[in-house]
Amino acid sequence: MALELSIATGSSVPIYRQIVDQVCMAIAAGQLEPGDALPSVRAAAERLVINPNTVARAYAELARDGFVLTQPGKGLTVAPRRRVLATEERHRRLELALDDFVREVAFLDFDYNEIFVRLGEKLAQMLPLAVGRETR
Repeated sequence: MALELSIATGSSVPIYRQIVDQVCMAIAAGQLEPGDALPSVRAAAERLVINPNTVARAYAELARDGFVLTQPGKGLTVAPRRRVLATEERHRRLELALDDFVREVAFLDFDYNEIFVRLGEKLAQMLPLAVGRETR
């Protein structure tokens, strides 16, 4: 499946981080499988109308964190699934994400049940293939 990257130019999230997050989400959701190729730096930069250095920075971070591999003649491909981060780091990042999430929904004043229903729907939508799959 081809990866369709997009950027939100008005976002407070840096463009390279948006790319990293989209690739990671596509891997987690099973939209990208091990061995799938990512667009070349040049192709991604041209399509997104951004500086190639921004794409290169995102790809470098993905490679550093073990999500993609550089393969001669193939460019960047999705790495085989494996646990990339130590359990402690995974827990730390989960806590940070949950803190942000809870702060936001508390501000929006949703009731407890609606939060859980919508969260369940979103998880099922974004990670449908992750349920029951081996962990990284």
